[in-house]
Amino acid sequence: MQVNIALKQVVDNSYDIAIDTIKPIHFDTKVAIVTNPKVAGLHLSYLLSKITAKELYIITVPDGEEYKNQDSVNLILESLFNHKFNRKSMLIAFGGGVIGDMTGFAASIYQRGIKFIQIPTTLLSQVDASVGGKTGMNNSYGKNLIGAFHQPKSVLIDPHFLTTLPAREFSAGVAEIIKMAVTFNKEFFEFLESADLSDAAVLQDVIKQAVQTKASVVAKDEKEQGIRAALNYGHTFGHVVENETKYKKYLHGEAVAIGMVLANETAVKMGLMSTYEALRVKNLLQKYSLPVSYEISNSDSFYETFFLDKKSSDSSITFILPVGIGDVKITDSCDKSLILSVLDTFGAK
Repeated sequence: MQVNIALKQVVDNSYDIAIDTIKPIHFDTKVAIVTNPKVAGLHLSYLLSKITAKELYIITVPDGEEYKNQDSVNLILESLFNHKFNRKSMLIAFGGGVIGDMTGFAASIYQRGIKFIQIPTTLLSQVDASVGGKTGMNNSYGKNLIGAFHQPKSVLIDPHFLTTLPAREFSAGVAEIIKMAVTFNKEFFEFLESADLSDAAVLQDVIKQAVQTKASVVAKDEKEQGIRAALNYGHTFGHVVENETKYKKYLHGEAVAIGMVLANETAVKMGLMSTYEALRVKNLLQKYSLPVSYEISNSDSFYETFFLDKKSSDSSITFILPVGIGDVKITDSCDKSLILSVLDTFGAK
């Protein structure tokens, strides 16, 4: 005996990404803006001049990757319960990737899901973290291991927020732009090699190209069952770097830059990328003062940490490797000895 539940329906999760000065918006419902003290101090008054709502609340969580945890998510949820939010209510993620991920995750689980909007304030979150619906938090085992796919209702990318971004944070965002160019767009990579991102018009165009690249990939593979995994180029190695340094030494984009260098070295050893192409990527990362080296103290320990990656299985590790510049290979058949030989080259001298 069996009963069939017919759930074969198409859900349209499409949304718009606006890259421009935020236009005035009114919400006829309860709205909570989730932010941190740093972003609030710099930009909250600007945002509040653009947004009105039936009821508007501000939820402030601590600033930093180390606070991307259950306690912070609980703080958001408790505030929503205290203010009697319902399924028609709205959350606004106002900050960088940490705020966006946690706010989106809270939205995905509050009363089994409410709407949220991304208003990213860092370059990294504008070109990457805010687009695609990945939400989540960290735990003691690693980064983003708890989360959900929950698409925003819209993404509002206002270049105004970048005017106060520290140079190091800006460079971290450029790392994610380079990541997308290496894996999917050779012409874009070549443009970046000579582009002047201090020019506001050029920067806005670069943001648009990066967002278009990611959006096209997400549209083909929303739940990361195939090609979307390629957007994790640099992340498999980079997440281990973050884990080993307790998320304190490197910004996420900096760890990804190191991860790209390690992935490129692997690709060179496998004959997927030339030494010259790997050097071009390294030079572009260095152009933006991104780290391109990391001292691995224990290659075996580094290797075992790969298995905490969401894309890995009990017996294999998925690696995202560039094929030249502009193409990518997703593989779980990299020989352990080859990977260890790459890690050993980054060991203590």
